[in-house]
Amino acid sequence: MSDVRAVTTADGPVVARVRVPPSKSIANRALICATLAEGRSEIVGIAPGDDTVAMVECLEALGTPIEISTLDGTTTAVVTGTGGALAPGPIRLDTRLAGTTSRFVTAVAALGPGPYEIDGDPPLRARPMGPLHDSLHALGARIEPAGSWGHLPVTVSGPVGGADALVMPGDVSSQFVTALMLVAPLIRDGLRLGLSSELVSRPYIEITRAVMGAFGADEVDIAQRHVHVGEGRYRARAYEVEPDASSASYPLAAAAIAGGAVAVPGLGRSSLQGDAAFGSIVEAMGCLVTLAETDTVVMRRADAALRGVDVDMADVSDLVPTVAVLAATAEGTTRITGVGFIRGKESDRLGDLATELAKTGAAVTVDDDGLTIEGGRPLHGARLETHHDHRLAMAFGVLGLAVPGIEVVDPGVVTKSWPGFWEALDSIPASVA
Repeated sequence: MSDVRAVTTADGPVVARVRVPPSKSIANRALICATLAEGRSEIVGIAPGDDTVAMVECLEALGTPIEISTLDGTTTAVVTGTGGALAPGPIRLDTRLAGTTSRFVTAVAALGPGPYEIDGDPPLRARPMGPLHDSLHALGARIEPAGSWGHLPVTVSGPVGGADALVMPGDVSSQFVTALMLVAPLIRDGLRLGLSSELVSRPYIEITRAVMGAFGADEVDIAQRHVHVGEGRYRARAYEVEPDASSASYPLAAAAIAGGAVAVPGLGRSSLQGDAAFGSIVEAMGCLVTLAETDTVVMRRADAALRGVDVDMADVSDLVPTVAVLAATAEGTTRITGVGFIRGKESDRLGDLATELAKTGAAVTVDDDGLTIEGGRPLHGARLETHHDHRLAMAFGVLGLAVPGIEVVDPGVVTKSWPGFWEALDSIPASVA
C-alpha cells in the first residue's frame, strides 16, 4: 500500500451492504477471560487488526496456548486457559501501538511472578499509564519503569496480593478500570475500586462486565464512583463476538455524507457496544435509521441536507472523528462535548482532527471538552495526515466520498483495527444507485 491514498468520490447516492470486522474491544476482553479460565475456550470472531494480533502474541508469551484458524472469512481462537498460572519471566511483551493491549496485559502480568517487560512503539510510550501502574503497585506488584513513571516501557513482577480499597481517576481512560476488573476475580478478596472523578466511556465498562459474566465472573457492581468485583474464577466456554460498532460507523456515515442507504449486517439493537448509538446521532442530523435485531441501516435522501447537532460524546468518544467529518459537511453548527480526555488517544483526537479538517476549509474550534464545527462552508481537497491514528484515517476516507481531492497520508495505519477498510470503502462508490 502506498504512503498516500487518494479517496474515490461518490458521484451520487450510494447503496451498499458492508460487513465490518468483529469487535476488537469484545474480542480482547474475551481473550483475557479465556486465558485466565481453566480449560479450552473457543472464541468465534477474532478481529483481524494489529491490536488483536498483539494481544494474542502477548498472551502466548505468557504461557497461553492459542490456536488460530480462519474458515469462510471468520477467524476463531481456541484458547487453553492458564487459570492465572502464567509462565515465569523474564519475558518481553511487545504491545506495538495497542493501548488496549498494553493496559490489559500489564494487569494480567501482575498476576504472575515476572519479571515481564511491557513495551510498545514510540507513540504508545507517550500515552499515559500512571493510574494503572499506581493501582497495581498498591495491590503489591513491583512496577519498574525504564524511564518516567506512568509510561512504557515498564517491568512488572507479581503476584498482586489484594488491597482493602483503591482509588483512581475515572475520567482519564476506561481501559485502566477494565484492566483491573479483568484480573480482579483472581485477586484475594476481589477488587474495591473508588473513582475520584466521574467515569467516562461507561459503555466500555459495561462491555467488560458482560464479557466477564459470560465467562462466569458475574459478581460485578458498577456505579458512577465505584466498581466492585468479587473474588472468583472464570469458566471456559464457546463465545461469539459481534461486529465492531466503531468500525460500522464509517460505512454507515457513507450514506449520511453521500446520500443513499448503507446496511451493516450482524449489528442491531441487541448490541453490547455503546458505539451502536451512532445511529441515533446521525438520525438527529437528518438521516433515517432502521435498527433491527441484528442489522443497522442508515439512509439519507439526496435532497435532505445534514444538519448540525449538539451532542455529548463522553460515552462514545471513538465516534468523534466520524461525527466531526459529517458535521463539516452539514448545515449549521455542531458542538461535540464531554471528550476532553481523547487528547491522550493514539493522537490528540481534538487538536489533530481540527488541524487536518481546517486544511479542507472547515471551521473547527477546539474547546476545553470537545469541538465546535461551523458547517455550511465550501470544502476542498487536501492531503490529510493521520497522526498514527486509525480512526482519523478512516474518518478522512469517509470525508473523501463527498469532497473531491482528499488524500490520506499513511493509510496503512488502518491495519490497527480494520486491515480491509480501504477495499470496503472503495466498494461503496462502486455501488452507486
